[in-house]
Amino acid sequence: MTEHRRPPASIRPGFAREDWNERYAQKDLVWTAEPNRRFAAEVEALEPGRALDLACGEGRNAVWLAEHDWRVTGVDFADVALAKAARLAASRGVEVEWVVADVLDYEPEPRAFDLVAVLYLQLRRDELLHALRTAAGAVAPGGTLLVLGHDTTNLTDGHGGPKDASVLYTAEDVVPALGGLVVEQAEAVERTVPLEDGEAVAIDAFVRAHRSA
Repeated sequence: MTEHRRPPASIRPGFAREDWNERYAQKDLVWTAEPNRRFAAEVEALEPGRALDLACGEGRNAVWLAEHDWRVTGVDFADVALAKAARLAASRGVEVEWVVADVLDYEPEPRAFDLVAVLYLQLRRDELLHALRTAAGAVAPGGTLLVLGHDTTNLTDGHGGPKDASVLYTAEDVVPALGGLVVEQAEAVERTVPLEDGEAVAIDAFVRAHRSA
C-alpha cells in the first residue's frame, strides 16, 4: 500500500480523514462486500484492462474488478478503509494496488486507465469538479468513465444519502468537468434500498462517458 498524505492544514471541514477512519473502524464493513449493482452491470460488457477506483472506500468495487481480471488501483484518504480493502482482496485471492491519498491531490497517470470509476464521492461543487477533471484526464483512448452519486433530488424525493445539499449533485453538474470525453448517458437513476419493513427508492446521478480511440 502506498501513501500520499495531504498537509493537515488543508483537511476540509466535514470531510476529515479522522472522521472517516472513525466511521470505518466502527464495524467490520460499513457497506456490503459486494459491488454496486449498477456499476457491475455497466462494467460487465467491457474488456478488462487497467482500472482506477477513486474514493474506493472499503474496496468492494475494486476487489470485484480484480476478480474479473482488471488490473486495479484503488485510491482513498482513509487508511482504515484501505486496510479493510486489502483484507477483503486477500480473502478473495486477488491483488489491488491501494493508494492512501486525498482525491483532490492525487495525480494519476494521464490517459492511462481503461476504466475510471468515481462512485459516491460527495464533495462541494468546486472540489467535486476538480476531482472529476482529474478522473476524466486519467481515461485512456477508448476508455470509460463511470460517475455515480447521490442526486440533488434524493434529498427531497429519495431515501438515505447525505442531508447536506451542498454535497449533492446532478448528472448535468458532472458533464462540464469531463473535458474531451464523449458523454453517452447523463441522467438521474433510481436504486432500490431494502428496509426492515419493505424497501425504498434512492435517486442517484449517473454519468457514463468515454474517450474516443
